[in-house]
Amino acid sequence: MRQLTRRPSQRRGNKAEHSSRDRWLITYADLITLLLIFFVMMYAMSTLDKNKYDDVTESLQLTFKSGNSILEEGSGITGTADKYTHKNPDTTTTLPEKELAPDTQVQTQEPQALTERELAFRQQEQELQGLMSVISKYVSDNQLDDQIFVADKPQGISITLSDQFVFDAGRADLKSASGPVLAKLASLFKNLGTTVSIEGHTDNVPITNSSKYQDNWELSGARALSILRFFLEKENLNPDGFQYAGYADTRPAGDNSTALGRQSNRRVQIIVLRQLQE
Repeated sequence: MRQLTRRPSQRRGNKAEHSSRDRWLITYADLITLLLIFFVMMYAMSTLDKNKYDDVTESLQLTFKSGNSILEEGSGITGTADKYTHKNPDTTTTLPEKELAPDTQVQTQEPQALTERELAFRQQEQELQGLMSVISKYVSDNQLDDQIFVADKPQGISITLSDQFVFDAGRADLKSASGPVLAKLASLFKNLGTTVSIEGHTDNVPITNSSKYQDNWELSGARALSILRFFLEKENLNPDGFQYAGYADTRPAGDNSTALGRQSNRRVQIIVLRQLQE
């Protein structure tokens, strides 16, 4: 009797243990089923029936183009008729344009005529561009590109003369070779309605004891004055159209620590200013 009662309990224990080991298969099967359903749905959503799509699109277009609202005179949730009736606007008719009052009408603004001063500035700008073109051609034709530099700057047309071309070292007397160039410039300055500024510049090397000038301020001013006197005394230009100044080494164009920089700083600038004479 004891052996008979033990055998069934042992079978039940083995059967329960076997069922607990296979229980993961249920979860795995559920997961595989869900994945299958997911991919079926994705495939169904990615497939587009063109005929059905065209039918739905046409139906929506007809609905929105219709003249009346589908909710017009509806009974509502409470079962009572709407108090107000309404119609959608007719899209086939055009609204009349609103007439503006006489004082609110848009007027086309005609371009205002230029003033005399504005016309004078335009004329002067044309003259300056013509002047720059003539001087640049003269410099190129006479192969003076390494001694004379022409540039269009905000303040005016700048003509830079190297000191080696115009003066000897430490002196302010004009070289004879610079005469034809200055005479050419003077011929172009005669009919200008603007001011010509002559500015002398030096490097930062102090004046030697052998020079008759006390410092670079005197030297730069004397060089600018020499060119001015050439224009006034030899070319008989009007002194009202000129001004001159000496800046010594305060406005360097190059690096004073190098020989090439100091050479570029020793110069005279003739600037035809962009301004009208009063």
